[in-house]
Order: sequence, then C-alpha cells, then structure tokens
Amino acid sequence: MNTTRLGAFVAAILVVDALAHLYWLIWPASDPRALSMAVLNMDVPFTPRILLPLIFLLTAAAAAIVAVSRGRGGWPAKAVALALGAGLLARGVVGLVWCLGFGTDTGTPFYWLNLLLYTPVCLISAGAVVLILARTRKTLVRV
Repeated sequence: MNTTRLGAFVAAILVVDALAHLYWLIWPASDPRALSMAVLNMDVPFTPRILLPLIFLLTAAAAAIVAVSRGRGGWPAKAVALALGAGLLARGVVGLVWCLGFGTDTGTPFYWLNLLLYTPVCLISAGAVVLILARTRKTLVRV
C-alpha cells in the first residue's frame, strides 16, 4: 500500500479546500448568505475572523498528513492526522444523515452538494487517513 500517494490525495483535497476559503476571503461572494447556505446549510459570515483560522487549520492538516504518510513528523503530526481522520469521519456520518433528508431540505443546493460532493469526499478521505495511520500504527503507539 502506497501511503505517500494516499497522503498526497488527502493533502490535495485539504489544500483545495483551503484555497476555496482563501478565495472567499479575497473575493467575497456577491451573495454571502446564499454561499453560506449552499456550503454550510446555515447563515455563517465569511469574515477573516472565520476564514483565516480555517485556512491555517486546513494547511496544517495537509502538511501533517503528508508527513505521516512519509513516516515523518513524529507524534504531533500523527495526533493531527488522527484528529483529521476523526473529523472527516464525523462529518461523513452526519452527511449520510443529511443525505437521507434529516435536518436539511432536499431541494436546496446544500443537499445536492452534500450528497454528491461533501459526504463522499469526507468518507473517502477518512478512509485514506485510517489506512495511513494503520500503516504507521506501530510508531503511533510507541512514545
């Protein structure tokens, strides 16, 4: 199993997400509420106070997963990768509930984006993180 490729795959998704947040920071949407409803299914402001920490976290998680996939970074990178995997899995499971129509209107852009993009990407990425961590589990336990 090539964990380096899996790490690059997950990191690429995180970097694309970070770049999307950077885009919204630099070029605000013409209708921020519509964007928020499509992306989050709730009205959340796309302000620097919200976006900058997200950009930082996504970038740090991308660096950590690449490091872990290459056998580097030590326990701090592994801890970040573990948190990333847990977060992606949690988002994927909640996304499955939303896909069934619970908690969201099935006629909204969010429903379709969640069904076709967000949930599958989260679940696939969570699986990739699990495989990466399983491959490095011997060094994860050793302190």
